[in-house]
Amino acid sequence: MKNIKFLLLITTIIIASFSCDNDGGDSALVLETGAVPNFVKDAASDQIFDLTKILNGTAVNLAFNASVAQGTPSSADIIATYSTLAGPTYTSVLFTNVTLPGDFSLSTSDVIDAFAELNSTNDFQLGDVLTVSTRFTMSDGRVLSLLNDDGTDNTGTTVSNSGLFTAKISYPVSCPTMLEGNYISTVIASNLPIAGNFRSPQPVTITQPAAGTYNLSDGTADIFGPDFPIALEFTDVCGTITVTENSIPFGSQVAWVQGAGTSLDQDTGVITLDLTYTATSCCGLAGIQFTLQLTPN
Repeated sequence: MKNIKFLLLITTIIIASFSCDNDGGDSALVLETGAVPNFVKDAASDQIFDLTKILNGTAVNLAFNASVAQGTPSSADIIATYSTLAGPTYTSVLFTNVTLPGDFSLSTSDVIDAFAELNSTNDFQLGDVLTVSTRFTMSDGRVLSLLNDDGTDNTGTTVSNSGLFTAKISYPVSCPTMLEGNYISTVIASNLPIAGNFRSPQPVTITQPAAGTYNLSDGTADIFGPDFPIALEFTDVCGTITVTENSIPFGSQVAWVQGAGTSLDQDTGVITLDLTYTATSCCGLAGIQFTLQLTPN
């Protein structure tokens, strides 16, 4: 069963790799005739909007470098969206007509000044996210904004999932978390027989590519076996775990929705992921439910 699923997955990936060259969206446009930025956060600056600092009246200072990874734009602006947990998303231009590469910094008050909807630090709420990217103007007059007004990517997966550059950076309003490390992943429940369908227990690794955002090295419990891990992304906002639906390498071809059993035990560090494969998932995965318990080594 596992080998059949593996072959189906590889076939799906090959088909997708051909189709994404002409998907009707921005992915081909940006790479072939547009421009793509690269952002690097300054490691010495704040990596999140630290809610603990904000409540204590301490300024949060963000700093980053922005450059052009591909393309030759005529001009560039640094733009941002501020997405609130309550629902509304606000937009702003942080810096206009900038020279790239360049170093930029933002204080708490700078962010408040940039968005008309923000009046004070009281408006920073747990779960809000500031996302920063670029708006390029090309020599032919085209304007390429890497962010939509609702905070979503205005690019295809070729850009958003690229390991060659970082087209946007995010600063969640959160609490400092340190979940990265080595874990033992155990399937504690499933609507499939655990034996023969999952590798349980198995060693896994959690890394933190951005503050509050984590990558689990294998979110499938080796269901495609042998040893064919598919990475899962999740966020931790002060102890609240939220799983990103699409898998990191294969997007909606392998995707999850989380159930009510997803949690973080902040005393023991044990993470529980209650997962169900979505209807868009390939290879017979749709509807399979399983619960991973990640125990730190």
